[in-house]
Amino acid sequence: MDDKKRILICEDEPDIAEILSSSLTSEGYDVTSVASGEALIEMFAGAHPDLVLLDVRLPGMNGWKVLDWIRSRSNCPVIIITAFVRVADKVRGLHSGADDYITKPFKLQEVKARIEAVLRRAAPTEVRALLEIDDVHKVVNVGEREVSLSPKEYALISLLASEPGRVFSPQEILAVLWGGNSYATAQDVQKYVYLLRKRLEKDPSNPQFVQTVRGFGYRLVNQ
Repeated sequence: MDDKKRILICEDEPDIAEILSSSLTSEGYDVTSVASGEALIEMFAGAHPDLVLLDVRLPGMNGWKVLDWIRSRSNCPVIIITAFVRVADKVRGLHSGADDYITKPFKLQEVKARIEAVLRRAAPTEVRALLEIDDVHKVVNVGEREVSLSPKEYALISLLASEPGRVFSPQEILAVLWGGNSYATAQDVQKYVYLLRKRLEKDPSNPQFVQTVRGFGYRLVNQ
């Protein structure tokens, strides 16, 4: 790996931190490890990490608060690694802005694969940088191409763009686009996501902008 990606590990269990650090270093990553949320915050700006591996159960400032702190300042990808296995905790992590969620005990091969996948998604591309929403004229520009949308399509992209990276559930989208009217269903949301992708994406089957988080909803990829 010529241009080393910087990974910041926040893990208070020394054995796990050492295993992760040693394994990822051997893969060519530039790895730094800290044992508390306070230590991560102190060095975050200077470390310029490309990705954070974050435990939830930390001494002092817990991982949920650390994640909120990171998201309020940065789009740096965050993968939670935790012993919390409840679905509610996973939902909380993803809704709070985590890019992935891995439970302990884990396989190193899985951690490496998840890191590679998240870094690929986070890599800047020409397509992602070209998406602009013109709220005055109610159109979306993809590069030099102006895309006219229906009111519902425009409302959908505007909602997703209001918090880039956040996962919006079908129920949240229904409440905004249809005002809670009972006739609309999650299938209607899927339909408008499909139509929006046809308008915006170069390859709708491999969307760069409007992405599905399976089992949870949809998000606009951070620009």
